Amino acid sequence: MRIALACGLCLLAVTAVAAPRIKDEAKAEPKTSTQADTLRENFRSRMNENVVTIMAGSPTGTDLAIVQDIAEVVNGDGLRVVPMVGQGPAQNVKDVLFLRGVDMGVTQANILKYFARTGELGPNFIDQVAYVAKLFNEEMHILVREDVNSVDDLKGRPVNFGAEGSGTEITGRLVFEALGIEVKQVHLTDDDALQKLRSGEIAGTIVVTGKPAPMLANLRDTTGLKLLPVPYAKELEDSYYPATLSHDDYPDLIPAGGRVDTVAVCAVLVSFNWSDDNVRYKKLERFVDAFLGNFDQFLKPPHHPKWREVNYAATLEGWHRSPLAQAFIDRAKATASADGNTKKSFDTFLAQAAPSGSAPLSDAERAELFKAFLEWSKNQGSN
Repeated sequence: MRIALACGLCLLAVTAVAAPRIKDEAKAEPKTSTQADTLRENFRSRMNENVVTIMAGSPTGTDLAIVQDIAEVVNGDGLRVVPMVGQGPAQNVKDVLFLRGVDMGVTQANILKYFARTGELGPNFIDQVAYVAKLFNEEMHILVREDVNSVDDLKGRPVNFGAEGSGTEITGRLVFEALGIEVKQVHLTDDDALQKLRSGEIAGTIVVTGKPAPMLANLRDTTGLKLLPVPYAKELEDSYYPATLSHDDYPDLIPAGGRVDTVAVCAVLVSFNWSDDNVRYKKLERFVDAFLGNFDQFLKPPHHPKWREVNYAATLEGWHRSPLAQAFIDRAKATASADGNTKKSFDTFLAQAAPSGSAPLSDAERAELFKAFLEWSKNQGSN
């Protein structure tokens, strides 16, 4: 009995000691949880503060390859570019305007005419969009059967315009309307279009993308098929550029020395036109400086050859240039002008300082002297 009573007292004692500890631990849990939440939120904030997203096109399109190049060159030093697969140039503009988390997108220069006709974004949507850079050209390819010799031969016949809302569909429709060519539009995948083209169910299929288009470059059985020329008519001059497809682009479709004339539309990198006091504006500012400031890197292999067509300082009629891009261009022009004046002063200095009849300087000697001249000029300015 005494043993049982002693055991009971021990259990009560243990319980009495343990109970406060359990209560203390229960009180501590919210504090630990709050600390973890704070750490997680801080980490999330750091990860997101320098991230910018770019909505591109289909996985097989040139614009996605271009955006991946941008990410490769720009990523680092606290900045990260996230490429995104989009649904065509029209949807990309809508995503930039309305979709949360989308900072930029690749669209086409003729999208103004498209939305002007549909009216779905209102008359003043262009004021909300700013272009960061005019990019590469996307050529129009029309693959047809051998019995088709001109775009006029396609009148009234079924032609594939690709997925609805795609760049191919929008540009194809606008170009055909400008040329006055009415066809029976169908919307097929590349594989289905090739099958129906060979069987004669359709007369042609259109692809609008930067050459070489993977679908056509990888086409080995070209029996009975050819690329159709597209005339650069006056009606196309405001929105399109003349372009050429060659044997080097498509050796199985164009004979050596041959060419197929066509038209091209310009791809454009756009953003929302944020005010300069917005946090998104600050992120885009870091991106623009890194993107345009490292532009020479895009011209080096293995980056896409279409970068050689890009002139980021070119003006895009009808669009508003991003003030961030304009500021960078203005600074670059000022620096180039200053460098030009410095170079001119150096040449004058050499011409006056060199002894008469002395041997011309080697490139290495000239470079060393120019460095010394720059250092001297800097010291003179600080005195």
